[in-house]
Amino acid sequence: MNEPAKRVKWGVLGTAKIAVRKVIPAMQRGKLCEVAAIASRDGEKARQVAQELGIPRAYGSYEELLADPEIEAIYNPLPNHLHVPWSVKAAEAGKHVLCEKPIALTTAEAEKLIEVRDRTGVLMQEAYMVRCHPQWLRARALVREGSIGALRAMQGFFSYTNVDPGNIRNQADTGGGGLYDIGCYPIVTSRFIFEEEPVRVVALMERDPVMKIDRLTSGMLDFPSGQATFTCSTQLVPYQRMQIFGTGGRIDLEIPFNAASQEPARIYLDNGDRAPSPASARLETLPAADQYTMQGDLFSGAIRGGPAIEFPLEDAVRNMRVIEALFSSAESGDWEKV
Repeated sequence: MNEPAKRVKWGVLGTAKIAVRKVIPAMQRGKLCEVAAIASRDGEKARQVAQELGIPRAYGSYEELLADPEIEAIYNPLPNHLHVPWSVKAAEAGKHVLCEKPIALTTAEAEKLIEVRDRTGVLMQEAYMVRCHPQWLRARALVREGSIGALRAMQGFFSYTNVDPGNIRNQADTGGGGLYDIGCYPIVTSRFIFEEEPVRVVALMERDPVMKIDRLTSGMLDFPSGQATFTCSTQLVPYQRMQIFGTGGRIDLEIPFNAASQEPARIYLDNGDRAPSPASARLETLPAADQYTMQGDLFSGAIRGGPAIEFPLEDAVRNMRVIEALFSSAESGDWEKV
């Protein structure tokens, strides 16, 4: 009988809200993850979070964490502009890296990470946890098997309200704004479902007059097989939805991006055989799942010699090219090639 794989010892850079409230507790529930250390530039803050979450070691600097020989992998949820420099330092310290999205702010930065990964031999991945969730795996399977005919279009919406100038998401010089923060999700899931790359994009973007971040962005991605459109905003009523349209049906994901971990996920499949109405779609309920737990275990499994990660850094570079082209289109007012 094969022995169960040994848990990977993880270290966390910083005490970001997403890490403390979502990712760390989820990874601690995993089969292959052991969160062994956390670091903050504020040592007292690191110790406080470590005590609250039952993490054995706390460090007062990121450098100390990277120097810990027991730490095998790093989760990097630092502000966007710090993703690349600290992911590079982690890799050069011999640590595998799971980095929050967007993994970089430009295509060139993302490509630099590939060079570092290849030079150091570590695993490195962008943390789009949605691609682990059963609802997205089910949606992709339905499209692949032809349940909605030929895939032709996707439409998405993602919004929340945050007008605090002190919030990192509202600081333009450190990678704030809606497209980097949440617009990336309909982009990555559209690429996930189409399973091809858009050849050109076009975008409209409205910036906050004071904070200068993009607060309302709409984009269209022109794929070889069809089109994807989305709107994201940091100053609208909180809402999210994603729909997938084919020649013979439609898939509707009710909570596509931050599905509750303790509740079943619901998707709707409409094959068009009845007049459109709320009752025309068939409900599929998927078991409750924590996409952060699944993400951590999949990455840890790859470290332990299990199945390779499905979306390596090359995918992160391709996603960054789309984001960068959308920013360019918003400036030029025209279609931009990806």
